[in-house]
Parts: sequence; C-alpha cells; structure tokens
Amino acid sequence: QVQLVESGGGSVQPGSSLRLSCAASGFTFSLYPIGWVRQAPGKVLEWVSTINSDYGTTSYADSVKGRFTISRDNAKNTLYLQMNSLKPEDTAVYYCVCADEILHDPSAISDYDYWGRGTQVTVSS
Repeated sequence: QVQLVESGGGSVQPGSSLRLSCAASGFTFSLYPIGWVRQAPGKVLEWVSTINSDYGTTSYADSVKGRFTISRDNAKNTLYLQMNSLKPEDTAVYYCVCADEILHDPSAISDYDYWGRGTQVTVSS
C-alpha cells in the first residue's frame, strides 16, 4: 500500500534552515504529483507546495515563495522541502501528500489522496 514517511523536522531559531524529506513506497513515485501541506497549532490545513510528475513543475503558497524549495528524486522515491529563512509563523506539522491523478489546482488540499503522519517544525527564539 502507499506509504509516505516524513523526516527532518525539529526546533530551530528564526532565520534558520531545515530540510524535510518524505520517503515514498507502494506506488510508482515518478508518475504522481506530490507535495506538502502544513497545520499550525489551532489553525486549518494550509497547502505549502507541490511538484508535478511531468516536467517537475513546481508551485508554492505565497507565504513560502522565495524561501522554500521543493524537489523530488525519482530514483530514491523521495520528496524534499528545503526551508530557508524560517519564521515563527512556519511552526506547524508538515505533511507529505500525494495525488493519484493530475491536479488542476495543486492548492486544493482535498484532492490529495495519500497523507503521511507528519513531522513537527518549530521556529522559536
């Protein structure tokens, strides 16, 4: 079955960097759009970023654009999220998500079919 396992979260100071990883298994990783969704304490889910399966086109939420970079290594079945210039408002549980079809709107959280269990990122001084 499909499994998405996140890692790389932690507690850092504002301005720091972290790289999240998502190890995928149980499906042909290279064929599907995959991305990240986060949930801050007491807030609703927020789409962060997605990378498509075709030419690796990427999209980002305005709140992270210019600071976060999404990438995928199809040979390793792994998704990454490089997070730079972290802010306290980036504090959240970050979920790896995958869709089993082409997404017309990558920010539509309800269109993602598979979810990991999440990794905590805390940004605090």
